[in-house]
Amino acid sequence: MDKRHMTKESLCLNEEEILMKYREKLPRVIDNIIENCNEEKCNRHVDYEPIPSKESVIHIINKFFEIIYPGYFNAEKLDPVNMNYHLGQSVNQLFTALSEQVISSIRHDCYRYNLSCRECSEEGYEISLKVLEDIPSLRNILATDVQAAYDGDPAANSYDEIIFSYPGIFAITVYRVAHLLHKYNVPLLPRIMTEYAHGKTGIDIHPGAKIGERFAIDHGTGVVIGETTTIGREVRLYQGVTLGALSLPRDAGNKLRKQKRHPDIEDEVIIYSGATILGGNTVIGARSVIGGNVWLTESVPPDTKVMMEKPRLVYKNGSESRHGSKESMQSGS
Repeated sequence: MDKRHMTKESLCLNEEEILMKYREKLPRVIDNIIENCNEEKCNRHVDYEPIPSKESVIHIINKFFEIIYPGYFNAEKLDPVNMNYHLGQSVNQLFTALSEQVISSIRHDCYRYNLSCRECSEEGYEISLKVLEDIPSLRNILATDVQAAYDGDPAANSYDEIIFSYPGIFAITVYRVAHLLHKYNVPLLPRIMTEYAHGKTGIDIHPGAKIGERFAIDHGTGVVIGETTTIGREVRLYQGVTLGALSLPRDAGNKLRKQKRHPDIEDEVIIYSGATILGGNTVIGARSVIGGNVWLTESVPPDTKVMMEKPRLVYKNGSESRHGSKESMQSGS
């Protein structure tokens, strides 16, 4: 029958028949998927051992922001009358959520890698309490980061603007929380935290990196800071900066794990956009300035400026072309 002459009811019936024809094939597809999941090469976590929850980790990050920056990220407005109540409630909720995930992470490693018992619950509660005790000092160092962002950016109109909207401050805050957990040897959680920040901001900071106070990341997209990087105080990075490792062999994961692979950046260094600094023996001396798009695999002494030679530009006007910098063309040289 021509579809133009079919009734609405017969068309709907026909759609149902088509759907059923394909649904009848699903059991075979499901069986193949399940069978494949049982193969060794399938990455799966189907076992009785616990595993951390990414959704819970995001909730924990949000709670940290409520407590570190009171009044900025709370659902309710804080004032001098209700602050103690709300802050106390947030800390209590954070302790419950954080300890649960820390315990799951420790227990997961014990089961997964057949490690000796670490008394997971006791250790998880102890670590979580220590992290909460560190919040005042965490706030203090983050206050220097906010100040550095404000001091170095003429476009910043207030601290509020920086705390609310700057991706660099978001990524640095998450990093500093994750670094605390990393310091206490909590598995999985620190990387989940910093990779969440990486996904939101494009800024990739490994929680194992050591970073001093008054740290600023301007704009930030594409910044990469490797695990064994050390950064002194009052360092500023711009977008696209990589503090990474030299080219690694195929089996680097086993050979070089936990070894020094990333550079050291001393105090008051500025590194402009697109610069790449590689290697565990590379040291950028204090107060140095690394220009945009510079590639470095060797150390730089203090108080040094490193920059690319000025590129030769080509300007075309119709069929004519001229070489040289824009400034030289304008001056007629």
